[in-house]
Amino acid sequence: MQALERTWVPPWPCPAGLLLGVLRHGGSDPTFRRDEDGAVWRGVRTPEGTATVRVESRPRDGEVRATAWGDGAAWVLDAVPAMLGAYDDVAPFPAHRHPVVAELWRRHPHLRVLRTGLVMESLVPAVIEQKVTGSEAFTGYRRLVHRFGERAPGPGAERHLWVAPAPATLTRIPSWDWLRLPVDPRRARTVVGAARVAPSLERTLAVPGDEADRRLRSLPGIGVWTSAEVRSRAHGDADAVSFGDYHVARDITWALTGEEGDDAMLAELLEPFRPHRYRVQRLVEVAGLRHPRRGPRMAPRTHLPV
Repeated sequence: MQALERTWVPPWPCPAGLLLGVLRHGGSDPTFRRDEDGAVWRGVRTPEGTATVRVESRPRDGEVRATAWGDGAAWVLDAVPAMLGAYDDVAPFPAHRHPVVAELWRRHPHLRVLRTGLVMESLVPAVIEQKVTGSEAFTGYRRLVHRFGERAPGPGAERHLWVAPAPATLTRIPSWDWLRLPVDPRRARTVVGAARVAPSLERTLAVPGDEADRRLRSLPGIGVWTSAEVRSRAHGDADAVSFGDYHVARDITWALTGEEGDDAMLAELLEPFRPHRYRVQRLVEVAGLRHPRRGPRMAPRTHLPV
């Protein structure tokens, strides 16, 4: 299979591996691989077909080298700059409004909010991650891809790389197979409902963030958290905060105040940074600032068949 290549010279020192890491759903995500040298491999379902893409940062040369295979190779190479945050405008970011944020921005000035341009790619794993433990969510997504997805084209297959299922495939999965993943009926219905209107969901990429949020949340089963998870990846929305997350509010409030707070406290703290509130969230994540974990962890559910 013929490979297509692209060399892109970003206007800032672009940490490609760090930026693309937000697209990985657990350590065993079959659509994502990382080489020892830091190059990232992804299996992608594009509007033009499946693709394997390898992205490598070359800091000494100030460039990013991307290679792609498959029917979607040209599409994914065209999308590389957006996928690495090229269109994220950081100039208005008011980091000075909080000393902790200012320090994090000083440490990570090259962090950008990426834009994949692929709504279903982010929506399906986000729905599967709703209100369950990370272990259960990542297991469910991995099994979904292995059972109903397909091998990534070209050398992606040799890397055990997969492409997530197409929307049409998702709509045909019977209820008992969802349970075996395990994904409960509520989340399964949300995924199937989204897959049935996938073209209209992809069109949310063309509207402003508030309108995209409204359209996404008009679908049963998609709420504030899921919409934010999609918009921060697919739309490049630097204001899409993951309100309702089990850890995000406590992590950010602890990082900025030394106290663990709830979503209400988080909203108040982040208001001065609008429309860059997600950028603050991402800075805290990249810095590894997490509230102290106390007490027992949430246990995976055991009433679903495995």
